[in-house]
Amino acid sequence: MASSNPKEVFIQGITQDGRAFRPSDWAERLAGVMSPFRPGGAQPGSHLSYSPWCVPTVIDGVKCVIANRDLRDHDPMAWDFVINFAKDNNLHVSEGSFVPPPKQEK
Repeated sequence: MASSNPKEVFIQGITQDGRAFRPSDWAERLAGVMSPFRPGGAQPGSHLSYSPWCVPTVIDGVKCVIANRDLRDHDPMAWDFVINFAKDNNLHVSEGSFVPPPKQEK
């Protein structure tokens, strides 16, 4: 059963007119900026890993950032930054929950 309030927002590296968003490392850059926003707050060295609330990934060959709504609860301004980044750059945004594909046996 699908949740009526998805926990995650998917920002896809595809613009509304269908072009790939540039620069090619945009997802890693955005997630890197958001790395201090994490459960328990920023800690020494936390800038060396991504926040679990803002993670870059590739889905079906398209770079994406998965933003968890817990970020909004923790810091509304950080959430607004992520969402406004998507809006300002005309990126596709969708809501849902990430379900990793099943492992394929060899």
